[in-house]
This record gives sequence, C-alpha cells and structure tokens, in this order.
Amino acid sequence: MKLIGMLDSPYVRRVAVSLKQLGLAYEHQPVSVFRTFEQFQQINPVVKAPTLVCDNGVVLMDSTLILDYIEALAGKTLMPPALGQRQIALRRIGLALAAAEKAVQIVYEHRLRPSDKLHQPWVDRVDGQLRAALDALEAEWTEPANAGVLTQDRITTAVVWQFAESMLPERVQAARYPKLAAFSAVAEALPAFAQNAP
Repeated sequence: MKLIGMLDSPYVRRVAVSLKQLGLAYEHQPVSVFRTFEQFQQINPVVKAPTLVCDNGVVLMDSTLILDYIEALAGKTLMPPALGQRQIALRRIGLALAAAEKAVQIVYEHRLRPSDKLHQPWVDRVDGQLRAALDALEAEWTEPANAGVLTQDRITTAVVWQFAESMLPERVQAARYPKLAAFSAVAEALPAFAQNAP
C-alpha cells in the first residue's frame, strides 16, 4: 500500500497518522501536487492528495474515503462506538475539515494567485468561515490536554490545528484557541504524529 502526497497537507497527514494508529504497513511517497505535478499525474491522473494505491493496484483518493477503506482493511475503527459519542466526533471532524478547507483556500489565495488578482472580499469571507469553524471547535472541545485514545476527531483536530497555526500564524493564534493549542501540542509529541511530521 502506498500513500501519495506531502505531509504538509492536513488531508495527507490525517491519513498517515491514522495508518500508524491502526497499525497498517504502508509506503509513503512524498510527491507534490505542485512541484512534481507530472509525477503525481502518472500515479493518479486527477492529481489529488492524498492518493492511496492499494496492494491490488486500485487507486483511492479523498482522505475521508481512504480512512473508510483503511479501517475496513484493519478490521477496527478510530470512531467511538456509542452513537452519541460518534455524533459528537462527526461534528468535530466536520468543523476541523471545514477549518482545513478554509485555511487551504487562504494559503492558495495568497501564495498562488497573483497579488493583483486577489479579491479581498472573498478572502475576508473565507477568513470568517475559518474563524467560525475554529471558534465552534474551541467552544465545544471538552477533551483534556492529554491526548488519551486517538479517535479520528482527535487526530483530525490536532492535524488541522498544526496546519492552520503554522501556515496562517497571523490568523490562527494559540491565545484565541487555548484548548485546541494545548491538545494539539500533546498530540504532536505522540509517535503517530512525530513519525509523520510535516
């Protein structure tokens, strides 16, 4: 099994951490959708990270779909078993993925689009969505700073926080989100995270 993509992507990294947590062996190929576009295109013509090349050659994409597959492969899940806990985990994952999407959009807007083409009302709107997602996640975060059992909501939240804080330090600051920052700091020291550092 091969995981294709750069670990500075929160989507690639959440899969890599989950693979480690599930105890699945895989090969990581750090191929960039930007710097090595043509190489990535040879593996997956859609050029979407993460891409997972299964042992039988089937190519999967989209982190959530890949996670579904690897959990089935492992015969265990990173989701809480009780319905109420699962509902909370799904809400947290949704908020974290919304934050990731908006953070990525802001990064692309400032780093890829020519400055004379930047549309500030769009950036302001996306920034508001990023803050709304993180504000809601912070307000609802009841987990202690110790990482405890690494369920998927915890993995995704820690990965997204690290990405957003490191890529957008002027927008995402620990002082505004102390619970998320404290939890992420603990998670980052765990082997599954440290072995998959961006």
